[in-house]
Amino acid sequence: MTLSKLPFTVDALHAAYKAGLQPEAVVAEAFRRLDAVGDAGIFIHHAREQALAEAQSLGAPDGRPLWGIPFAVKDNIDVAGMPTTAACPDFAYQPGADAFVVARLRAAGAICLGKTNLDQFATGLVGVRTPYPVPKNAIDPAIVPGGSSSGSAVAVAHGVVGFALGTDTAGSGRVPAALNAIVGLKPTLGALSASGVVPACRTLDTISIFATTVAEAWTVFEAAAAPDEADAYSRPVAVPALTAPPPSLRIGVPNAASLVTFGDALQAEDFRATTARLADQGATLVEIDLEPFFAVARMLYEGAWLAERVAAVGDRLTEKPETLHPTTRAILEPGLDLTAVDAFRGLYRLREREAVCRKLLAGIDALCVPTIPTFVALDEIAADPIGPNSRLGTYTNFANLLDLCGIAVPTGPRADGRPGSVTLLATQGRDALCAGIAAGLEAGPMGATAWPRPANALPDAVLPAPHEIAIAVCGAHMSGLPLNHQLTSLGGRFLRATLTAPEYGLYALAGGPPARPGMVRHAASGQSIALEVWALPRIAVGDFLAGIPAPLGLGTVKLADGSTVKGFLCETQGLAGATDITSFGGWRAWLAAGASKAAPEVVA
Repeated sequence: MTLSKLPFTVDALHAAYKAGLQPEAVVAEAFRRLDAVGDAGIFIHHAREQALAEAQSLGAPDGRPLWGIPFAVKDNIDVAGMPTTAACPDFAYQPGADAFVVARLRAAGAICLGKTNLDQFATGLVGVRTPYPVPKNAIDPAIVPGGSSSGSAVAVAHGVVGFALGTDTAGSGRVPAALNAIVGLKPTLGALSASGVVPACRTLDTISIFATTVAEAWTVFEAAAAPDEADAYSRPVAVPALTAPPPSLRIGVPNAASLVTFGDALQAEDFRATTARLADQGATLVEIDLEPFFAVARMLYEGAWLAERVAAVGDRLTEKPETLHPTTRAILEPGLDLTAVDAFRGLYRLREREAVCRKLLAGIDALCVPTIPTFVALDEIAADPIGPNSRLGTYTNFANLLDLCGIAVPTGPRADGRPGSVTLLATQGRDALCAGIAAGLEAGPMGATAWPRPANALPDAVLPAPHEIAIAVCGAHMSGLPLNHQLTSLGGRFLRATLTAPEYGLYALAGGPPARPGMVRHAASGQSIALEVWALPRIAVGDFLAGIPAPLGLGTVKLADGSTVKGFLCETQGLAGATDITSFGGWRAWLAAGASKAAPEVVA
């Protein structure tokens, strides 16, 4: 493969490096690609000489996860040796050190090519609110590139870099991904340190990651995530190896009344086609009313959070208003009239609305929504700088206010050729679940490149981390069933679906709801029983045990491959009045057969 056609993915580049390619050649090729695109709006600052020096200093490949991978950084995130402007030239300063996340990525071997354009002070979802040339959408130059992380998304979509950093407060890490047919990973708040980031809304900001595939974005996330003592909002968030999602999931989707596309019938049709794919993959679709989420979204540019944006800009709004982009200024100026009373009223109202949303989320594993409701053309935003921008945030503005993690994923072209995209959202800490689901949906071109999309190769089984214990469940605690939340609420994550050794009997126990099975070892006369293995944090095992009622308990279960794992077993005296369902081979099969309608023998 010629260098000009080489995908800038981790696997492709590492294979090329192993074959003798030098990082200096990749840096030169990256800038050749940028020059060939001919878009002066992508980067605010090029770091050609600095990037070449970084490449030369790498030496021989050393196994680091991002060794030799070129990347770009949104220009509200500090990179040592490069100015930070936040798209406001009068604000520019020279940072003395890398932002925490940038330092981790460089330590992992990645090479920074420069700083990318954005909506000024990260205020906007369109990508045109900049005093610099506006980046062109990589797929269709007639539509906005998306913001605020416009340059980062366009750089990835053109294959100039392997990945790029953005930030996300209202959707700035997801909307540009949708508009440019790439992946946008918006992690749980605090998972990626904000040290060295110019704030927009400090309580809601997170660094985000743009990449061409879910697996690429996750590799970067693994390298970048770590607690940071210098960031008061940093918190430890598990970033396990990316695996296939559980076999049975409840996915929330907007009902007909709350699927908002502003008259874009193709967008609604494309979204429903994607959710049908989820159902084909085994998910149960649960239609919910998104209006409570929209009510939260409407709060983002009022009260406390508009005041927070004003605080981030500082005295510039009153002392140097002429240095601000006209639209940025128009959005922020009403915040000068807000009072502390307004802020607290907003906080109270958010808590009330959050309680409603939490009840809706409690019945599902994840939420699937369109990333954007429709597309916005450049002439539309020129005619109305505010309205179309607000529409783009329909499905994104509420996420950080509700402390949700999310990932936007391309789903292939719509019927008219424009890029399809959905976002998977879930409660904080469930980033791996969202990414696993997203990996099963990603399709179509990788941005504007001609690179072939690699096959989804997520492993079906992984080992628990050192801080976890593997626990086998064979009944109502399995994915999609009534008690699964007792695992997920304690930080449990799916490892694999498998079978026991052929030494067990399965019984539908008396009582309920919910209906529950009991598994008993019959070494001489049993058979293999289907089950799932989940990883539970060791510190949560006590709480989990406390909720297990007699006659069930945790013991040692032998699996079909000869290994053993802790798992649910039933005391034999608990089988009084139970129904022997061993012949069905598992609890799901018995439920699918109509449960008690199958009428096997009752154990006396």
